[in-house]
Amino acid sequence: MRILVVEDEDGLADSLRRGLGAEGHWVDVAHDGHRGLELALTGPYDAIVLDVMLPGPSGYEICGRLRRHGDWTPVLMLTAKDGEYDEAEGLDAGADDYLTKPFSFVVLLARLRALGRRTRDGRARPRTLQAGDLTLDTEGRRCRRGDVEVELTARELGVLACLMAGDGQAVAKQDILDEVWDSPTEIDPNIVEVYVSSLRKKIDVPFGRRSIRTVHGTGYRMAADDG
Repeated sequence: MRILVVEDEDGLADSLRRGLGAEGHWVDVAHDGHRGLELALTGPYDAIVLDVMLPGPSGYEICGRLRRHGDWTPVLMLTAKDGEYDEAEGLDAGADDYLTKPFSFVVLLARLRALGRRTRDGRARPRTLQAGDLTLDTEGRRCRRGDVEVELTARELGVLACLMAGDGQAVAKQDILDEVWDSPTEIDPNIVEVYVSSLRKKIDVPFGRRSIRTVHGTGYRMAADDG
């Protein structure tokens, strides 16, 4: 993968450059928001690791600018902040994933691999995911079953997006963990079952549907129109 790292902490930026390079990735580094935005817009990159707090434009501003330009290169945001509101701000700006410092390099690699799996052409991804009459607006983070809006938590939205992006194919529990959770190696994979059960109660049961199917020994798949 060709990866852009935008990080103003010299030590962390150098560590990421060396670590990602050792994994076989091509890495460019920017230490401020202006240079980061310039490189991001001229790319192309397979993924961008983007710090939130930067000299010049912030990570939120850079990500929002990219999305407004129609650039959907996967963005993994890094921040020293913590809390749901900070995470929500990053996701609302168009980020695909989020890690809070300090983080494990192993986890960062896993999240980048997950972003790579979710990317279809490296530059664009659909704003809307569809499975029968179930619609998920990935940018607006809204879910509808037919004409009825279904309220989901941020984690439920992440799990559902992961399943719907599978285009009817089986999605492994570990892949869901890698894509939706910050520290997948520290979490019991059975937590996925909890969220799938919650999703079924919200998007299937009230509508008499069975769209989330269990694939024994693997994980789950989305079936359009109960197919």
